[in-house]
Amino acid sequence: MCWWSLSAFCPCSRLMEACRVYRYTLMPTSVILGLGGSPLWSAKCTYLTISGNNQAAKEGKKGSDVINQYFGIFFFIFQSSAVWGNLMSSLIFGQDTNIANITAEQLQSCGAADCGLNISVNSTTTRPAQKLVWTLVGAYIGVGLLAMVIVAVFLDNIDQQQTSQFRGNREPFCHTFLATFRLLKDWRLVTLIPLTMYSGFEQSFLSGEYTKNYVTCALGIHFVGFVMMCFGASNSLCSFLFGRLARYTGRAALFFLAAVTNFSCIIALMFWRPHPNQLAVFFVFPALWGMADAIWQTQTNALYGVLFPQEKEAAFANYRMWESLGFVIAFAYSTFLCLEYKLYILLAVLLVTVITYPIVEYREYKNPTPPIEERTYLSHKETAQTEDKTVCQTKM
Repeated sequence: MCWWSLSAFCPCSRLMEACRVYRYTLMPTSVILGLGGSPLWSAKCTYLTISGNNQAAKEGKKGSDVINQYFGIFFFIFQSSAVWGNLMSSLIFGQDTNIANITAEQLQSCGAADCGLNISVNSTTTRPAQKLVWTLVGAYIGVGLLAMVIVAVFLDNIDQQQTSQFRGNREPFCHTFLATFRLLKDWRLVTLIPLTMYSGFEQSFLSGEYTKNYVTCALGIHFVGFVMMCFGASNSLCSFLFGRLARYTGRAALFFLAAVTNFSCIIALMFWRPHPNQLAVFFVFPALWGMADAIWQTQTNALYGVLFPQEKEAAFANYRMWESLGFVIAFAYSTFLCLEYKLYILLAVLLVTVITYPIVEYREYKNPTPPIEERTYLSHKETAQTEDKTVCQTKM
């Protein structure tokens, strides 16, 4: 089922990329992207969890350690897309000569010193030439189509046997759909909701508020790509590092590091007044934020896989649902709340997370969730080899 979901829902993001040029197509294609993105990410998390447990069983290792390592590798590759994507946009839009000048008056409204809602659109955000926009969209679509081909052709269908059993004993759609909400009866999942929602809050703040009220306001829109490249590079490298480091430090220590890092950045952003002369500082914040986000992403996904081994699909569907709700709430109030209040909200959600998460971690430390006996999901090549051996033995 994971392979089919990954192959079937990839085109949703390609449709979004093709239609984002026109303003009136953004809303319907965003809905399609949301409908396709949820099963896509749930399938991805389930695929990694199954692969991690299978590999751990083969090597005699702890399942949670291998799952952490697998999620670290995945997010290392996934977050590196921010580097290559922003590099493409920066190089393409860098050909545009229409770069706005930033006045001293404009700098007074940057950061949390001003409300951040009255930044003049024409002051630092001039639209690039339409030819450059189409060039960038075409490049994104091409890379996306290549990804679809690679997934469909080279990704092993590791849960083929489970899919066949599911088709033979198919439950009503509403029963499968409601499994996501039935899992909310588990107090551990409810307790993890603040942690999951915070992941959406902190990502939306950096991609929306920091790039608008700090980078674009003080440096101009042409610097946004380079700043987000710094975030992606830090996030990618730290995902790989922390995915391997978790087996030695444990999840709790890494979550504590991420919380302290985000807390420090939030406090600093409240008092920092951005200025073009402080160019290095504009890259320090996304680098630190990327390090913290690497922990939130890898360890939270791994935690869901460890806590809910028998309800992986429903658990990861809940993860995406609550994380997406954090995105929705953050973007919903972004147009009418001052930047200072947005920082306060982000800080409040972080503090709630720091209070609720240790409860689940302590319970898991005292009463570890036993891993289920995963079936050995073979690749198509291994399955064919096994069948050939069986036929030969039967003839003999």
